[in-house]
Amino acid sequence: MGCCVSTSSRSTCSSGSNGDMITPSCLDVGFCGQKRARRTFSDHVISLHHLSSLPSRIFANGKSRGSCIFTQQGRKGINQDAMVVWEDFMSEDMIFCGVFDGHGPHGHLVARKVRDTLPVKLLSFLHSKESKQNESGKACFKRNIKPDGGDSEKDCSAAEDKLNSTWREAFTKAYKAMDRELKSHSNLDCFCSGSTSVTIVKQGSNLFMGYIGDSRAIMGSKDNNDSMVAVQLTVDLKPDLPREAERIKQCKGRVFALQDEPEVPRVWLPFDDAPGLAMARAFGDFCLKEYGVISIPEFSHRLLTDRDQFIVLASDGVWDVLSNEEVVEIVSSAPTRSSAARILVNSAAREWKLKYPTSKMDDCAVVCVFLDGKMDSESDYEEQGFSSATIQSNHSGNPIESDDGQKSEPSLQRNFTVRSSEENETYGAVSIDVEDGTASADDQNWLGLEGVTRVNSLVQLPRFSTERSNS
Repeated sequence: MGCCVSTSSRSTCSSGSNGDMITPSCLDVGFCGQKRARRTFSDHVISLHHLSSLPSRIFANGKSRGSCIFTQQGRKGINQDAMVVWEDFMSEDMIFCGVFDGHGPHGHLVARKVRDTLPVKLLSFLHSKESKQNESGKACFKRNIKPDGGDSEKDCSAAEDKLNSTWREAFTKAYKAMDRELKSHSNLDCFCSGSTSVTIVKQGSNLFMGYIGDSRAIMGSKDNNDSMVAVQLTVDLKPDLPREAERIKQCKGRVFALQDEPEVPRVWLPFDDAPGLAMARAFGDFCLKEYGVISIPEFSHRLLTDRDQFIVLASDGVWDVLSNEEVVEIVSSAPTRSSAARILVNSAAREWKLKYPTSKMDDCAVVCVFLDGKMDSESDYEEQGFSSATIQSNHSGNPIESDDGQKSEPSLQRNFTVRSSEENETYGAVSIDVEDGTASADDQNWLGLEGVTRVNSLVQLPRFSTERSNS
């Protein structure tokens, strides 16, 4: 894979074809290059293939020191959502979180590839930037942008501008490098498959966010009356947003909604009513990259206060049926913090059945980060029936996944609402390996008759993409 993370002061870091490299001390220093007396992960170089061995990184249903995560497969086929929490990301007070919602025939592989690779690319750039600043003697990253007694407002503003510029550049370069790697991947076809991404990095009171697509981040905060309120942190980057629509149209792409779903604007090729992508920015989806769909992230920076309680990242399977306020209420009223993500996903599943009984529930993935860094006791944790951070159980019913997308795994195309009897028969004949056995063709046909999905990320594949795969 080429990317590596070194946690040994004695190891030398190797690099591969894509050139991503982390030097040996990158996880043992603070932002200002100060050595830390801290626990290290191991004494060897950890490649992307072995990221799951990091004790402070979780990507399956469970919890970490200050967060919990949960995903559940919908009724469209294999779970195409992915999520990750990586504590001690670059220093002990830093945490990386992300949710990735795949779409298209290989969307599940794209989402997992992004989940594993994007944080390493961001980490690589941050360390490279820090090293250059240290060598030049310039001031390095500041922990908190809060004016001290000796700092003027002007100095504080300048420091904040510099910090924003550095992190904006880090997110932008990491996202661009991620998309380039997907395009050049020899064993992962991203021509009509892709993924959203909502990622945050919290360090001290600083919160940095980079995102593409329609996965969302919100925050639960207390108002002046100590009542919980919802604060939306990101914007759903849909094709009908004026700036997004203008860019797509300038690139000869088309934006319109189908008659039977007028509330869902989509991106279409100029010469074909396909693929009908329901977002303006995404990783992959290279059939639309010449026509206005981009992978450049939106970036924002926020200073957290003592009133801010928790952050929720989730895929659109949650936001399609629950409002920001409802999500904050569910998380804040969970009996234990470690159960918050699971209870939120279960609530979304119930809402799907109530609000859209004839529709197929979408996949749901949730990350809940508690800003005080505290979690339940281990006894409470065990009562919830979760896996621990080091026991990688998977409650979504998926087969064991391949970190690089190269090993065999069922590649079920999601329901694209394709109005073709031949294609419906083809999709119905695909069998899916699940935890308790194999779903038969009859099961798949029954799922197909259950109802159409409320909002599909893709409507259908372009004609030339089918010819391309056959050839």
